[in-house]
Amino acid sequence: MLHFIKFYSLVSRKITLAIVIFLFLLVKITYSQVNVVLQTDLGKDKISKNIYGHFAEHLGNCIYNGFYVGDTNKVIPNKNGVRNDIIDALKKLKVPVLRWPGGCFADTYHWKDGVGPKNKRPAIVNRWWGGVTEDNSFGTHDFLNMCELIGAEPYLSGNVGSGTVQELSDWLQYVNGLPNTSPMTTWRVQNGRTDPWKVKFWGVGNEAWGCGGNMKPEYYANIFRQYATYMADWSNSGGVYRIASGASDDDYNWTEVLMKEIPSSMMDAVALHHYTTVKWSEKGSATDFSEQQYFATMKSALLMDELVKRHSTVMDKYDPNKKIALVVDEWGGWYEVEPGTNPGFLFQQNTMRDAMIAGVTLNIFQNHCDRVRMANLAQAVNVLQAVILTNKEKMILTPTYHVMEMYNVHQDATMLPVIVQTPDYVFGNERLPAVSVSASKDNNGVTHVSLVNIDPSKPQTITIDIRGTKVGSVSGRILTSKKLQDYNSFDQSGKIQPVVFNNAKLQGNKLQVELPPFSVVVIELK
Repeated sequence: MLHFIKFYSLVSRKITLAIVIFLFLLVKITYSQVNVVLQTDLGKDKISKNIYGHFAEHLGNCIYNGFYVGDTNKVIPNKNGVRNDIIDALKKLKVPVLRWPGGCFADTYHWKDGVGPKNKRPAIVNRWWGGVTEDNSFGTHDFLNMCELIGAEPYLSGNVGSGTVQELSDWLQYVNGLPNTSPMTTWRVQNGRTDPWKVKFWGVGNEAWGCGGNMKPEYYANIFRQYATYMADWSNSGGVYRIASGASDDDYNWTEVLMKEIPSSMMDAVALHHYTTVKWSEKGSATDFSEQQYFATMKSALLMDELVKRHSTVMDKYDPNKKIALVVDEWGGWYEVEPGTNPGFLFQQNTMRDAMIAGVTLNIFQNHCDRVRMANLAQAVNVLQAVILTNKEKMILTPTYHVMEMYNVHQDATMLPVIVQTPDYVFGNERLPAVSVSASKDNNGVTHVSLVNIDPSKPQTITIDIRGTKVGSVSGRILTSKKLQDYNSFDQSGKIQPVVFNNAKLQGNKLQVELPPFSVVVIELK
């Protein structure tokens, strides 16, 4: 009898263990499959095209030797000094809004130094970025005329740190006033521009908590109220859009104070800045990075979702109807500069890691488009996570450029809710959601789904349950490469570029997608 009991106990334990193993494998199998529910009939919020905005600061070779090569340059084709190839590339990208002149540079910039005859403009030292001489040859007229060439709305950052209320008020009058109705508009006409540019977007300072003056939020709130009072609508075109200098990363108190102390009638938006990096003390190489560094970078990128949610929660307390927008007017990857370049110029290469950052970040913005209504990638040309790099007459498009071009189908479309069940990308004892998704429907009824797999080694099988409509055709494009560290160089400018995606199969209302490792896919459903 005793032998029987021992035998029964042993068999029982084995059966129990087998059941546990079976259940574990069942769970593992279940969660290796990505399940997405796409609600095509429940969309209500518009994805503002301005989420796809860009940023151009007087920093390194972003403006000079980037956008602007000078109007006497006979080697590089240009329009009034602005490169034709950059104009064409940004028009294809459908850049909706471009922020200028900074950044930290904005709070040392005095706009009157940059108008009038170029040979009479005073030079200054760019104390923030490399200590180089700024000759002011690229100024207000150059920037605003360039925006017209690109088809982008300008977003001007006003000087609050070292400027005056009068200076900003004069600038607004200069660019928006009707001709010859004031000394400022008469001066504009004398400088060659009759019609106003009708600039809508205005930043009231930049990073007031840091390079914009090291202010406390209560002090800045009062300063904002003062400046906003004198920012009159000189164009009679519907009013200016005043954007407050907002928080850095998780400084929720900054947002709380601004929302509490500034009347909604004075403020249209609050900014937020968040850069994706490994560690500020050890940013690492832009191209020679390990998987550990990649994981840390993606963890920082995905933090944007929490930041947007928590800042939005603070804003909801004071603005439940979401009248005031959250504007993420600086975001992107930040690494060490390329070897041999000026450390103050922030020039870095752009790999498939940056494509991953761009894809997941844009998905986050789109899924929170009820509050996030503008964002500006830092920066457009030759600085940080640039979409374009130049070297004399050569120009290349980066992986980030291609992601933003693929995603521009979402501009001004209706965001469609998605429910996503995804396995994790695991590294060591940490884990991140492997797959990121967003979707929209445009005015023609065409649905687009953006998918990002951040896992560097595992493909993902995705089942999309399409609800609310019938789909007749599927097409798509994909961006990926052989290695995460791959990038487009001046010798191999087309190494990474979108190609046709064929691994999406429609079966009834279910779409099966095979997503390779570290890839970005945009699918079109008609």
